[in-house]
Amino acid sequence: MERLDKLLAATGHWSRKEVKDMVRHGRVLADGVPVARPEEKFDPSTVCIQVDGAQIDCTTHVYLLMNKPAGILSATEDRRQKTVLDLLPDHLRKRNLFPAGRLDKDTVGLLLITDDGDLAHKLLSPKKHVDKVYYAKVDGLLDQSDVEALAEGMTLGDGLHCLPASLEPLEGGSACYVTLREGKYHQVKRMLAARGKPVTFLQRRSMGPLELDPVLGPGEWRPLTEEELAALRACTIH
Repeated sequence: MERLDKLLAATGHWSRKEVKDMVRHGRVLADGVPVARPEEKFDPSTVCIQVDGAQIDCTTHVYLLMNKPAGILSATEDRRQKTVLDLLPDHLRKRNLFPAGRLDKDTVGLLLITDDGDLAHKLLSPKKHVDKVYYAKVDGLLDQSDVEALAEGMTLGDGLHCLPASLEPLEGGSACYVTLREGKYHQVKRMLAARGKPVTFLQRRSMGPLELDPVLGPGEWRPLTEEELAALRACTIH
């Protein structure tokens, strides 16, 4: 159960002071009944809140699927460069959202943006074995020796140890799918560069059961469906 003023303020549309004023003027309904006091408590998963006749989503957390474009930082804020949160409307930028599993500035594709720290931690933990699949183009031709090197687990020149990963060469070896169960800094690029096949293009295609939506253009986003969210949660339960 959560206070009404807290629920509405968390949407980013109103301050608690504004909610108090709206309640006083009878503008807020809970399950069709005018709310008498802003401190009244409701279950956000079941209550139907309306403000001026419009239904308000008061769910506790936000889950967004974005097709990250190149040239944008996977960060919450930056004084000099544009971030993925800058692509969202004002009311969502007030929700303390963050990208769950960052992508490099020039890497594109699937990005989960949320304020659910617990789920994000589980999705990114190597112990949960949640696969992240990337499509990469490389300078050079990949072969079976590269497949075996990634499958064995690599130790890079700076001492970074990478868990075993799956490599599936495509297009005669000039491209590939790489599947990771971890997400260390620039990992796909660094592993393939260590094999003498530097990456020229990188796109994340999936995270566990969540797949990049082909309908979304670069920089576009949408909320996760209930089915997608349920599948994400299920894949972290082990």
